[in-house]
Amino acid sequence: MAQTKRKRRRKHRGTQAGAIDRGGRRGRPRSREQAKAQARRRTQDRRDVAPTWRSAFYRGLFGGVIFFALALFLLGQPIGGALGLAVVMVAMYVPLGYYVDSFMYRRRMAQQQKKKQEQRERE
Repeated sequence: MAQTKRKRRRKHRGTQAGAIDRGGRRGRPRSREQAKAQARRRTQDRRDVAPTWRSAFYRGLFGGVIFFALALFLLGQPIGGALGLAVVMVAMYVPLGYYVDSFMYRRRMAQQQKKKQEQRERE
């Protein structure tokens, strides 16, 4: 009796509304080394991006909102006073956050440059 090759079934990716995800998923890494390499690549990319004033502003704004809530509820400040303190904190957080990020970015780039130079000297 001859064996017939079975066609591989694929998962149905549709929803109850009828939408079908045609993009397909990316498969899992085949080995642990590949998984580590992918994770390492993701973290390196994020840290190697130069800081921007926009990111510092959003981070400072987030900190200001949290400070506003703390001043309002924990410290018992009136809304106007809590808002004033929050604005002052945002004005301090934004430049401070940007310059700290810039310092860390320049330091990381210098370390990477030094590591590359050492590797070139060994070769």
